[in-house]
Amino acid sequence: MGKALIIGAGGVASVCIHKCCQNSDVFEEICIASRTKSKCDALKAKLDGGKTKISTAQVNADNVDELIALIKNFKPDVVINLALPYQDLTIMDACLATKVNYVDTANYEPLDTAKFEYKWQWAYCERFEKAGITALLGSGFDPGVTGVFSAYAMKHEFDEINYIDILDCNAGDHGYPFATNFNPEINIREVSAKGSYIEDGKWIETEPMEIKRVYNFPEIGEKDMYLLHHEELESLALNIRGIKRIRFFMTFGQSYLTHLKCLENVGMTSIEPIDFEGHKIVPLQFLKAVLPDPASLGPRTKGKTNIGCIFIGKKDGKDKTYYLYNVCDHEECYKEVGSQAVSYTTGVPAMIGAAMLLTGKWNKPGVHNIEEFDPDPFMDDLNKFGLPWKESYNPDLVE
Repeated sequence: MGKALIIGAGGVASVCIHKCCQNSDVFEEICIASRTKSKCDALKAKLDGGKTKISTAQVNADNVDELIALIKNFKPDVVINLALPYQDLTIMDACLATKVNYVDTANYEPLDTAKFEYKWQWAYCERFEKAGITALLGSGFDPGVTGVFSAYAMKHEFDEINYIDILDCNAGDHGYPFATNFNPEINIREVSAKGSYIEDGKWIETEPMEIKRVYNFPEIGEKDMYLLHHEELESLALNIRGIKRIRFFMTFGQSYLTHLKCLENVGMTSIEPIDFEGHKIVPLQFLKAVLPDPASLGPRTKGKTNIGCIFIGKKDGKDKTYYLYNVCDHEECYKEVGSQAVSYTTGVPAMIGAAMLLTGKWNKPGVHNIEEFDPDPFMDDLNKFGLPWKESYNPDLVE
């Protein structure tokens, strides 16, 4: 069916590559590229021999010319960006120059500012449209599946959706006193930033971790969760009819929060460069280097994740509630693809989003968020490729 260039070789990329190989009727050929080619070669060695042809390449994703040269050489039908969010724009520039479709899992962030918004990528819309190519933004889980869930609820369950609460619970235990389940730099920037939510068309800002709720998650139980800012709030507020309020909550254990507060207090979460023995270093980047690699957590992690959306709205003039969610088991993920569930729940939707473009099921030139497309084929593939969804019509609500 087509060729995919996958940029990145970390935990999420590993899952995505495994899943591309499982979906070999669509992914006939893939090229794995990153700054460290040995990581790409290790993934190729693990998965070679199936129907999907695999090659590898070295590329600096900060360098547009290198990216263009690689794309021209490999000639992919889609580029799946699983590198760092700082590199979204350079990869989008290369896709524009070569007229190739683009998929990512997280919005662009400036390196020097912990700022999560889509304005930089949305600014590319007219140029992608004129080039006749599609940029699919946020094809992970949150953002990603949460947007598809919202589009599905809008299409099949509601005339209008007034309230959305996105709940992200990771009840996994990796045994370390402190470690992050995805890129430590991105994770800590996210959770140490101010929280915010949208109500009546306005952003309302909160202090980090200021708003706490307890929720009884299906198949997991009660967990503390905290309101964070998250990028999909911005796009869902524009794309889902009737929105009055939309919030995002994520669970954290007390040990994680205590360690994080200590690290903040001594300046280790700062993104401002400091002088150290004649070198400029960013404390958060140094902290990332000494923390466990999220890709190494797979064999240690036990427990489950539960990520989903609670919707409140109206159907045929009547009030209605609806909960769509997925439960994923860390140990089952590791048995299948050698990864923990946080990487799994991001890597699987990245593959599915790229498959939607390769098969032509989604075809809309321009720059688009995932909830702007027909959710049904994506929802079918979630069931097919390891992230089956569940639904409830009488969920517990978040106050």
